[in-house]
Amino acid sequence: MKKIFVVLFISMAAFWGCSPISETSLTLKNLAAGAVYLNFRGEVTTVPAGKTVVLSDLSKGTYAYVTTYAVPAGTTTSTEVGELEGELIIKAGSKILILYSSTFSLDTYTIYASKTSNDDLSDTGSNPLFP
Repeated sequence: MKKIFVVLFISMAAFWGCSPISETSLTLKNLAAGAVYLNFRGEVTTVPAGKTVVLSDLSKGTYAYVTTYAVPAGTTTSTEVGELEGELIIKAGSKILILYSSTFSLDTYTIYASKTSNDDLSDTGSNPLFP
């Protein structure tokens, strides 16, 4: 009788999602005045101004990314601030956000990008704020 309950319990646990695969995602939120284009894993993802795009079920690994962007009409120069390019480290359960914003002043368009994730930096030893 105990064997039946053990088998039943394991079957129910598997049915309710005890899966070893953790969902990963990269969210691109564009608050900038123009569209942004993310070159990531050999594909370009377009994020129109004011929109959010979520890339999910990413494979674990370290990937390079580069952001290009559209500038508004009347722009004579543009500058970039922040993490418009770099590396993304995808681990099991990683949720990463890249937030884009911009300003336009004296014919100069400035785009900003900031990147955050839910990964705990304190256990890697790579963050001096968390020895």
